[in-house]
Amino acid sequence: MIKLVLASRNKKKIKELETLLGDLTSKVQVLSLDDIGYTDDIVEDGDTFAANSRIKACVPARLGYIGIADDSGLMVDALDGAPGVYSARFSGEGATDEKNNAKLLAELENVSDDKRSARFCTVVTCAFPDGSDFQVEGVCEGTILRAADGDGGFGYDPLFYYAPLGKTFASLSADEKNAVSHRGKAMRAFAKKFKEYIEANGDN
Repeated sequence: MIKLVLASRNKKKIKELETLLGDLTSKVQVLSLDDIGYTDDIVEDGDTFAANSRIKACVPARLGYIGIADDSGLMVDALDGAPGVYSARFSGEGATDEKNNAKLLAELENVSDDKRSARFCTVVTCAFPDGSDFQVEGVCEGTILRAADGDGGFGYDPLFYYAPLGKTFASLSADEKNAVSHRGKAMRAFAKKFKEYIEANGDN
């Protein structure tokens, strides 16, 4: 049985990964940081999503497991890619979704509607005990509105308008969002690549 450690303590993320791996769950056991007794905080001090994702995935890898981690954020063109890796703490100490959204709207107040393009990005890293790894990325293009719309989702979802469905991320159902979101794309790409790894390497 292959032990795959998701560098998270989020039970929903564990369940999501098990679902994505499908029939591979007979060969793969998905564990959390809690399951392997890792209690320290992981310092995410990288300057890109790829770097932070790798930092997290390498924690279980250094302990002899196959590690997987993701890092995500919002990149706004008019702000030169900000908030980027600082998406969760854009408004500074004590940041909340509401404060982050308020700061984003303030920063874009004088930006015209045709210049408010943005994208959500996720990078997933799979790190191995031998020091090797692979990364996959998921991107979803959208536009930042001038006011929040929708009461679902989290983070910047109420401001992120996804034109193909004519809604903000906060107005999508969970299934709709997962089908088109950056994280959904990245996790499906990881699952596909990991299945190829299993087929090439067997159960070792």
